[in-house]
Amino acid sequence: MKLTTITNVSVDGVMQGLGGSEEDRSGGFERGGWALPLVDEEAMAHLGEVYGRADAFLFGRRTYEIFAGSWGVMPDPESNPVAAPLHARPKYVVSSTLTRPQWARTTVLSGDLTTAVRELKERGQGELQVHGSGQLVRWLAAHGLVDEFVLLTYPVIVGQGTRLFPQDGPDSALDLVDCRSTPGGVTIQVYRPAGRPRYATDTPAATS
Repeated sequence: MKLTTITNVSVDGVMQGLGGSEEDRSGGFERGGWALPLVDEEAMAHLGEVYGRADAFLFGRRTYEIFAGSWGVMPDPESNPVAAPLHARPKYVVSSTLTRPQWARTTVLSGDLTTAVRELKERGQGELQVHGSGQLVRWLAAHGLVDEFVLLTYPVIVGQGTRLFPQDGPDSALDLVDCRSTPGGVTIQVYRPAGRPRYATDTPAATS
């Protein structure tokens, strides 16, 4: 399966607490709910299409618990284009402490994560999606396990909170394979890893 990460970020790269003021207050974060006022119909339709094409989902524990506490308890999930595939398709959560997940069709991955993820990717055609799960996304990227990065960038500077990529981490060149924007100003970019970046080695000549 192709492993795709789908991340909602602000212009300054914040991915924390996009859905509501109480969604994720870890680290003293107080600016939650920054994305919802900016979501337009086209962005929601695109997200519905993305979730609908998933064959399985992979989560870090924090994002899994947020999703399970919202999408996982909807009374009529089949009527929602996001909740329906989340309920119907296999879900894998990376955790060393979660032992009895309550959300149906959930499997906990522990132990050798590299081997576990590679085995998931080798199960056949389709798409294994990672939503949110910043720590997991950074780990997957560092280990060369991501096939595509999908970024939905919202026109806002949050100014605090967890960023998608750390200030000091591995580098990677990216190929832009798709890009569009919605009427509300959300830009949707699809990237594929393309090896190491190229760095300039010559100092530009001084101009008089």
